[in-house]
Amino acid sequence: MNMLVTGGAGFIGRWTVKRLLDDGHKVTVFDNLSNGRMENIEEFKNSPGFKFIGGDIRDESKLDEIFKDKFDIIYHLAASINVQDSIDDPKTTFFNDTVGTFNVLERAKLQMFGKNGRMDGNSWVLDPKEDTYPCKVVFMSTCMVYDISGDKGISESHPTKPVSPYGGSKIAAENMVLSYYNAYKLPTVVIRPFNTYGPFQKTGGEGGVVAIFINNSLYGRDINIYGSGEQTRDLLYVKDCARFVVMSGYSDKVNGQVVNAGTGRDVTINELAKIITRERIKINHVKHIHPQSEIMKLKCDYSKAESLIDWKPQYTLEQGIEETEKWIKGTKLLR
Repeated sequence: MNMLVTGGAGFIGRWTVKRLLDDGHKVTVFDNLSNGRMENIEEFKNSPGFKFIGGDIRDESKLDEIFKDKFDIIYHLAASINVQDSIDDPKTTFFNDTVGTFNVLERAKLQMFGKNGRMDGNSWVLDPKEDTYPCKVVFMSTCMVYDISGDKGISESHPTKPVSPYGGSKIAAENMVLSYYNAYKLPTVVIRPFNTYGPFQKTGGEGGVVAIFINNSLYGRDINIYGSGEQTRDLLYVKDCARFVVMSGYSDKVNGQVVNAGTGRDVTINELAKIITRERIKINHVKHIHPQSEIMKLKCDYSKAESLIDWKPQYTLEQGIEETEKWIKGTKLLR
């Protein structure tokens, strides 16, 4: 199949692209490299069917140019991803995460129905004068849209509570994605992976806690934990996450759905620091920059993904940390 991956030069995007190429598909990566890096996709440049296009999902003329090609599945991963940045600059996050998603949905709808497609009862009628082509949109959301977890974990019906413009922008985009399924029958799915880590993750920014802790431990630098360190996270290894992303595109069973992915195990940041550092460095607690944006407990219930697409994690936290540490030891990128 012919795939489009927005944000494909990013951390999770890179692993999604690798999985799609390994499955034998053609892949176009569209990325403005604000979060992504060319180094992440360097190994794919000579792969048959791989193509990189630089650009921004807010640029409608660039999107029009890209969608001259026809895509079977659009994996929409491009976004502003930093919670703290969204509090300091909510406008950028809103236009990237919400308006950018709307721009992608509009091009997918146009590809599927044509400019003059119309409703006839409950069905959309294709434009007979245009070369229409069916497609699916997989939208990458986040666990950061949820309210605090209980011990049983967070299912897809768990209450949402955006405590940052990042979470609010993602919820707004989710609703647009689902509305295009309900209003136009455009196949879409909203996926909410929990905190993802692994090789190729940056050591700075939101969600990079594992890489930051490992990197500092290897090179003798203290680590700082914001707040008490009793906040918990369900940490998903990136290879498991990419498999979930790709499988969500392959299956029609999740169309029109919201689906979680995680491990069902949460650890406190204090516990995580002890597992990673192994007393090699000093652990400090510092004042939280934006304590109002902190979700104190995140634990995933992934039973829906297991039921609908037969997905469940294959890596334990300890296995994932071991692979990530091996990767960081072998690269100079993160030192």
